[in-house]
Amino acid sequence: MTATPTPGAWQLARRADRLNPSTIREILKITERPGIISLAGGLPSADTFPVAAMREATARVLRDQPREALQYAASEGYAPLREWVAGELATQGLACDASQVLITTGSQQGLDLVGKVLIDPGSTVAVESPTYLGALQAFAPYEPEFFAVEGDDDGPLPQSLDAACAGRDKPRFVYLLPNFQNPTGRCVSAERRLALVDRAAALGLPIVEDNPYGDLWFDTPPPPPLSARAGVGVGVCDGGVDGGVGGAVYLGSFSKVLAPGLRLGYLVAPKAIYPKLLQAKQAADLHTPGFNQRVVYEVIKNGFLTQHVPTIRARYKLQRDAMSAALTQHMQRLVAGGCRWQVPVGGMFFWLTLPPHIDAAALLPRAVEAGMAYVPGSAFFPHGGHANTLRLSFVTASPQQIDTAVAALAQALASA
Repeated sequence: MTATPTPGAWQLARRADRLNPSTIREILKITERPGIISLAGGLPSADTFPVAAMREATARVLRDQPREALQYAASEGYAPLREWVAGELATQGLACDASQVLITTGSQQGLDLVGKVLIDPGSTVAVESPTYLGALQAFAPYEPEFFAVEGDDDGPLPQSLDAACAGRDKPRFVYLLPNFQNPTGRCVSAERRLALVDRAAALGLPIVEDNPYGDLWFDTPPPPPLSARAGVGVGVCDGGVDGGVGGAVYLGSFSKVLAPGLRLGYLVAPKAIYPKLLQAKQAADLHTPGFNQRVVYEVIKNGFLTQHVPTIRARYKLQRDAMSAALTQHMQRLVAGGCRWQVPVGGMFFWLTLPPHIDAAALLPRAVEAGMAYVPGSAFFPHGGHANTLRLSFVTASPQQIDTAVAALAQALASA
């Protein structure tokens, strides 16, 4: 007879208290209601998924390498795909070797591995304010103290790195998203990038650079990666793995240029810490699905992305323009009261600052009643607050839906 555990017998680890539901995914449940136009989720448009190319590549893999594709695989990732990543990054000025590339189960896993290897309970991690909610969720279980790096419309302020390092405990790293940041959509200028990297190097502060949106530019490509200047060939642990300080870890993803359902990302790390990141991945899942890796490599190996990604950019630019026009038409009268936004030059998001007395979370039910949904901004700040902010995603709605949804948002704001 099997014994039944008594109620309360399960004792949760302390880190479990720091696991919280995603605000965005909770809001997405609301959008399942009929008639709601969602500008909430950070989802790429399903209309951009290269279904035919994926179907053909899948058939080739199952025809030519079925046993290898369906077998366990190397934890580092499929070697030809790692070589492709290293070659692609070289065209962006980021010199690295394929031996430094680790294929991950989405770039979200890369964040988790970084947290697992570099964060101790009570250690400090510097993050932009606001920053990607998924990064805060990935790092939080390892019990860091977050330092909020202040910024302006041009990106994080270099002098804020000095403030981060002024305390007793220097941050283990600073986490930055220079290209079309989630949630603000801002792109850090070339001059600001140089200043950030040089200041971080002077302080001995490692950089973790996350770049899921860099290919989604509309008119001109973003400046070279921070990691191109910071380097990925230098040790990044304070005091010295192999005597090195400074340097960077770089994270990338195939989710926004192919399909997120593949769960395929990568990180590039200094050789000094790569083995520990690899060991952390082995403990987590042994390896990212080898079948998916082979299929993606079949799709991209002959230059497919050079034709495919421009079609995504063109589509998203039209939707960006539609949201810009809708905000100007329906929200302009609120600007005098403190409502403002910037038009992004790439990516998937608009960031709105509302009049100071408006709480975006409290306003959300009114917006849903009016027929639209968004993400309140407070969850993107490491210490909360900033209740008068919200994020709008424009890539999963048609121009007409965008106009209707923004008009509904303006209606909800007017009623508040």
